[in-house]
Amino acid sequence: MRVLVVEDERRLAAALKRGLEANAFTVDIVHNGSDALWTAAQRPYSAIVLDIMLPGLNGYKVCAELRRGGVTTPILMLTAKDGEYDEAEGLDTGADDYMTKPFSYVVLVARLRALLRRGHAAPALLKVDDLVLDPGSGTCKRGEQEITLTAREFAVLECLVRRPNLVLSKFEILQQVWDEHYDGDVNVVEVHVSALRKKIDQPFGVRSLETVRGMGYRLVGRAE
Repeated sequence: MRVLVVEDERRLAAALKRGLEANAFTVDIVHNGSDALWTAAQRPYSAIVLDIMLPGLNGYKVCAELRRGGVTTPILMLTAKDGEYDEAEGLDTGADDYMTKPFSYVVLVARLRALLRRGHAAPALLKVDDLVLDPGSGTCKRGEQEITLTAREFAVLECLVRRPNLVLSKFEILQQVWDEHYDGDVNVVEVHVSALRKKIDQPFGVRSLETVRGMGYRLVGRAE
């Protein structure tokens, strides 16, 4: 699940990125309102975490402009402005939730997942044969057996489960799961796919996660 964080305080933005990535989110960051509007129009996001006190366009104006433009992505305002009128204005301009700083990462993640369950950004469950992913809770099962995945493994698997039986290249998976500034070895995808096979296939005697030589990877099976 890809989240856009709009936060002008760079240290906090970096901390938000680390905290959300530890909970299976892929995070893009911008630091002002104009960049937020442009970036939100370039690709679909599961949610937007939006500060109010931004240089240029403030968070209220960004939220209102996104809604006027037909963007329905869930928006959580995260701000130091803690007055009741501030919160009311944020919700009135189209935000779905409002949190004040300082905040708890546990609560932030829970609220984001709640927004995803309520909204249209992610289905409640993703199923291919007996493999079941719950993007809202970050859990994975095959049949009744729970499977423990790292945050990055879950994100790679979710990418494949959302497009069952289609071949995704390493580059496509990198774009979806790693942030846009990643410039490391693309074979990191191969490492995570190999780890996934050992968890979702081998213990159950199945071969659902396939390598298509020279092209990429696909998860085969009947999707629901």
